[in-house]
Amino acid sequence: MGKVLIKNAKIVNENSTFESDVLLQDDLIVKIGANISDDTAKVIDIQGKYLLPGVIDDQVHFREPGLTHKGDIAAESRAAVAGGITTYMEQPNTTPQTTTIEKLEEKFEMGAKSSFANYSFLFGGTNDNLEELKRLDRNACSGVKLFLGSSTGNMLVDDEAVIEKIFRNTEMVISAHCEDEGTIKRNLAEYKEKYGDDIPVKYHPKIRSEEACYLSSSKAIALAEKTGARLHVFHLSTGKETELFRNDIPLEQKKITAEVCVHHLWFSESDYDTKGTLIKWNPAVKTAEDRDQLWKALLDDRLDVIATDHAPHLFSEKENVYTKAPSGGPLVQHALTALLDKVHENVISMEKVVQKMCHNPAILFQIEKRGYIREGYFADLVVVDMNAPYQVTKENIAYKCKWSPFEGTTFKSSVTHTFVNGHLAYENGNFSEKKNAKRLTFNR
Repeated sequence: MGKVLIKNAKIVNENSTFESDVLLQDDLIVKIGANISDDTAKVIDIQGKYLLPGVIDDQVHFREPGLTHKGDIAAESRAAVAGGITTYMEQPNTTPQTTTIEKLEEKFEMGAKSSFANYSFLFGGTNDNLEELKRLDRNACSGVKLFLGSSTGNMLVDDEAVIEKIFRNTEMVISAHCEDEGTIKRNLAEYKEKYGDDIPVKYHPKIRSEEACYLSSSKAIALAEKTGARLHVFHLSTGKETELFRNDIPLEQKKITAEVCVHHLWFSESDYDTKGTLIKWNPAVKTAEDRDQLWKALLDDRLDVIATDHAPHLFSEKENVYTKAPSGGPLVQHALTALLDKVHENVISMEKVVQKMCHNPAILFQIEKRGYIREGYFADLVVVDMNAPYQVTKENIAYKCKWSPFEGTTFKSSVTHTFVNGHLAYENGNFSEKKNAKRLTFNR
């Protein structure tokens, strides 16, 4: 690939913003400084636009293998790159599920062949694969995923003795989906008795309720404290749950961490009237007060990471009645620009966005040489123009499913360039067909 010299950047990195040039050589950042000159480098003058580390998304569902009518690694990773996401961690509830080392390695082969962004995959824990999990090398992948509550994909882990054994028998990060199955089933039965299958979607947060979330997450945290396990709670959706997490020690010292997703920071229950099942997620989008409390906990560092939980479905599937409409939606292309709107609104600083979307996932999962703009690190970089409005339309949606819950939204900012390991993978709406993605490595 040779050399690339990025001129006149406003670099946002490690809680500061400063003007500098950046020299890339092959996969790496080799020099950061003012007035760099190199006659052998291709020069890209970004004219004062912001240069961020590539976003690391710790929770996506790219649907391959087995569910590729919804999405696949190639299409969804291209969409991710268009949104400034240069690294992702994909979830195990595919078909077949990623619950054996053999199936995990098969996924890595798919990533090597098809991915436009750097990749790792989570290993799925089940009620009966503990011995396989024990064989898993702690550097083999980004971590272990447990569905401690009802979810699509039939990966519910509900045997408490097994859950405790998993917590005691892995050194890896255990990422958990926390919703209490019994509570959800009781709530669903109540609403089905009243409405049949055509339950108004506005009741989704009553069915997948605050109680269901808190009961499961508090129990998982208690078990992590008892066993010393390294627990990461995915996609918090309630203000009550934020009380379970701490901000009095650095992230590097935390044994229990938490993620919040873009949709829980953006939407509230009032949006069900216009968006319907397009914003049906598990866990559910809840009240505006919950959203406000999630923002508060994110900003005071009780919540550590912002992710997407990107989970595409066909539009025709989402049009079904409540009980048949799947939960989840596509988000990787628009997550960063959505957060940048909140920068414009002075809800969050640019430095905090970079901390939560770039630095902290790298720290939390101990990813090697990514998540920062540093000499010697992989050149995963994103250029954003804070003064280039961008409207989401069907024509510019890159997801295979070709819809977005943000369709019709005009964001105030745009991603203009994305570099993956020094390769310019995306520029002003145009994709490179060359792939330069790598399997993640770790400092464990």
